[in-house]
Amino acid sequence: MSLLKRLNEQDKSEAATPDVMPFKSMATVKREPPKEPDVKLRLQKYLVEELQKQTEATDEETAQLIPKLAESFFAEVGERLTFETKNEILKNVVHDLTGYGPITPFLSDPDVSEVMVNGPYQIYVEKKGRLLKTNAFFRDDEHVLQVIERIVAPLGRRIDESMPMVDARLPDGSRVNAIIPPLALNGPTITIRKFSQKPLQIDDLVGFGTLSEEMARFLEGCVKSRFNIMISGGTGSGKTTFLNALSSFIPNDERIITIEDAAELQLSQEHVVSLETRPPNIEGKGAITIRDLVRNSLRMRPERIVIGEVRSAEALDMLQAMNTGHDGSLATGHANSPRDMLSRLETMVLMAGMDLPVRAIREQIAGAIDLIIQQSRMKDGNRKITHITEVLGMEGETIVLQDLFVYQQTGINSEGKIAGKFTPTGIRPHCADRLEQFGVQLSSEWFREEW
Repeated sequence: MSLLKRLNEQDKSEAATPDVMPFKSMATVKREPPKEPDVKLRLQKYLVEELQKQTEATDEETAQLIPKLAESFFAEVGERLTFETKNEILKNVVHDLTGYGPITPFLSDPDVSEVMVNGPYQIYVEKKGRLLKTNAFFRDDEHVLQVIERIVAPLGRRIDESMPMVDARLPDGSRVNAIIPPLALNGPTITIRKFSQKPLQIDDLVGFGTLSEEMARFLEGCVKSRFNIMISGGTGSGKTTFLNALSSFIPNDERIITIEDAAELQLSQEHVVSLETRPPNIEGKGAITIRDLVRNSLRMRPERIVIGEVRSAEALDMLQAMNTGHDGSLATGHANSPRDMLSRLETMVLMAGMDLPVRAIREQIAGAIDLIIQQSRMKDGNRKITHITEVLGMEGETIVLQDLFVYQQTGINSEGKIAGKFTPTGIRPHCADRLEQFGVQLSSEWFREEW
């Protein structure tokens, strides 16, 4: 969307604001909003009016024109403002006109991994694993709503009282969740999970200490050998980032189908088809779920199916696909341990409405999943692969698991960081023969337990 078109739409929305009853959020009731300079609002109105006259200007010409118009505005206003104050006011106005308001600098900061807007007057960011409160704020609830609308409108999605929650994404792939009153009592709330412009590779994660070199080479062999792999972990543990890194090992000549709620994966291969779910329309109809997309993907001749997150009945269709020749599939799910991931898969299969005996479900899981990778966000903010666990099969009524690598915490260092080491369990993988059939040579050093 061009800048001039955006300004026109913003002008219309602001003109309509008096006729709309603003949300009475708890944030508004409990706290006085920070004072915003009157000169900033006047400058913004002046720039909108002047730029709307430049109907034939390109975005580049408009961007160059803004500082000149601001200079003439400050000269006419005549208020005693320092050079730094003028620059700060202009920067904030430009963020409102061309970006996403006060959160624009945080979205541009490579050290910030997450931005959380808890109503108009409270903005937090996650920086290097730590949650920090910022001094930035929005003008009011309506200001936050304008930013949310700016995010979701290009995607054909909407947010209003009839549908007060929405999942979306920014043009760079960052994931966005927004929820508004009356469900959000603090006011319109935005959570943005940022993703690197350059997807992290497995060697980057080794350098960050997420896993060891031996674990990385073992997982590379497993992906190339077409193992079905589940990545489990809690919220914010880095599952999607690690899924991106693992997918880089898929050969470039294979057809990959990705299925997600909001497209986040950044695969580097040429032959990739990305599918995204669709929410219901205003009448509550027309929704397309992940389960629908998994079923449809089986008719698209996939060689690899990559599911961003399994959270419901689609687990049954995923397991059936893995058990019927679609080897090499990758998926993520929420769980606290590899064993918990199996229990969650059982529960999700039952959500499909199929009255299946528990043993039949477990046989499906044991036959489909080859490897479970457990990832955790530690107390110091670092992400670690805590378990690489092999699924061996059924023994009686129980699915047998075998840990191949684990992360052992040894303490906390002088900087407050968690200290530990990645260690093999000393067990040679049951899948070693299968890996060797694909030409993957396993070093005996990888699986030598330390005494």
